Amino acid sequence: MAELKGVFESLGFQDVRTYINSGNVGFDLEEGGGLTDQIEKAVENHFKLPIQVMTRERREVEKILANNPFAGQFESHKEMHVLFMKDEMPKEKEELLIEKQTENERFEVRGREIYCHLRLGVADSLLGKGFIEKKLKVPITARNWRTVQKLAEL
Repeated sequence: MAELKGVFESLGFQDVRTYINSGNVGFDLEEGGGLTDQIEKAVENHFKLPIQVMTRERREVEKILANNPFAGQFESHKEMHVLFMKDEMPKEKEELLIEKQTENERFEVRGREIYCHLRLGVADSLLGKGFIEKKLKVPITARNWRTVQKLAEL
């Protein structure tokens, strides 16, 4: 994470903060044009890995927390996840995902996020089996509810 923090600082971002060993980075900047592409290129150049980058402003993360469609319906933060996408999911792919949900595995797509309430955990879920990335071919990065809460604090 120290190396990743250095990459962000080399891009001129200020007050760069990381959260655990997760690839989550918070930072301040004056203008955000082409931000995602800029970060992806810098990460690939430094680490020699093509990584999909999903960016959100702090106010967007706060809105994600406030608009949880499953609020009050889960016993532990371990049941709740948010999947971040670069772009909004096409309607036909959203319909395929919603068709697959069960009482123990519920999804709601809102903008560039997919809220996942997984009562039985990730392992045997569509998320754990890679359904969204492999079958629907939608690039995502997943975070559990506690991590999303921490991201709002970065």
